Amino acid sequence: MNAQNKPLGFSELEEAKRALDVPLFAGLSGDADVSFEFFPPKSEKMEQTLWDSVITLEPLNPRFVSVTYGAGGSTRERTHATVARIAKETNIPAAAHLTCVDASKDEIKEVATAYWEAGVRHIVALRGDPPSEGQAFEPHPQGYASAAELVAGLKDIAPFEISVAAYPETHPEANCPQTDLDNLKRKLDAGASRAITQFFFTAEAFFRFRDAAGAAGIDAELVPGILPVSNVAQTRKFAGMCGAEIPAWMNDLFDGLDDHPSARQLIAATVAAELCRKLYAGGVRQFHFYTLNRAELSYAICHLLGKRPEAQSKELSA
Repeated sequence: MNAQNKPLGFSELEEAKRALDVPLFAGLSGDADVSFEFFPPKSEKMEQTLWDSVITLEPLNPRFVSVTYGAGGSTRERTHATVARIAKETNIPAAAHLTCVDASKDEIKEVATAYWEAGVRHIVALRGDPPSEGQAFEPHPQGYASAAELVAGLKDIAPFEISVAAYPETHPEANCPQTDLDNLKRKLDAGASRAITQFFFTAEAFFRFRDAAGAAGIDAELVPGILPVSNVAQTRKFAGMCGAEIPAWMNDLFDGLDDHPSARQLIAATVAAELCRKLYAGGVRQFHFYTLNRAELSYAICHLLGKRPEAQSKELSA
């Protein structure tokens, strides 16, 4: 097993003890690697918010930033435009999401080839959600039937770096955790480099998943996906769709704050930072933040983890 999947060793136990004995974020070395996820903007104002967030987060030297792809390819052009701009105007490696939904193999090849020609070398390959909520996934007659097939197909198109999805609390459509792990292993065996998890809210959920993945023979990098909760109602909806559990204590923390956005932000940062600190104490050194196109919470948590500005944008460094 690699460092991501092995049981806690002596040094990590010492780190866990230190985390209890001193201020939680004191003296962290900044050795964590981070990445960020955005969604394509729907308006000029949203595009400016997104771009401000990219520029704010760029100096933290992320490994990559990814841009999501709407159900049924509904954001295809906007996703491509956003990814291409990031690749052209910043020093951040850009990753494009790509799904199987409502697309033939030829259409996916066209999209992937356009990304390659735009300088994009990293794809987040997903089966994808059906265009209508509650529908069952139906493969396109000339398309890929699963994310594992999509990964293999993309590898035939170009030597992309590929990330896939993982579910610490099991994909809602899986009939058991082992079936879900088997599917994850198929995606990695097909050529994916890493798995980025769906969000979760307890460190124990990730550690149980990491241990189970290791026992299933999965030794690829498992990157926890972190969602700082800025909108509680929206998060509850997301959690219901992806099988993530919101602990009762977390519901209680946000209760009564609907009309207090600043207080929600402070609590969201505290909760997410504490989760990251526990993961760090357990040996995790890679984090992927679901930003919802806003930089403040993710930037604050990275700062607490010891990350400090390094790189500047191409425009500023020219």
